[in-house]
Amino acid sequence: MTITRAWMMLLVLSTASTALAASGMHGAPFVVAVLALAGAKAHIILARYLGLAAAPSILAGFDLSLAVVLILFMGLALAA
Repeated sequence: MTITRAWMMLLVLSTASTALAASGMHGAPFVVAVLALAGAKAHIILARYLGLAAAPSILAGFDLSLAVVLILFMGLALAA
């Protein structure tokens, strides 16, 4: 994925986040959807803009850490 394509994907994901916020949705499903979009955007930024695509093992570590945190937050949202 090129930087331009990464930028376009970030625009698409940001538009989806904005649409989700404007939808009036709330509660745990809203939090899960927002966190999923945030995780996808974070992965793109880590891989393309920070150059971690060139170091797959380091990117995998960041992705695992990010997934653990997002799943923890999703679990907390579902429990509330």
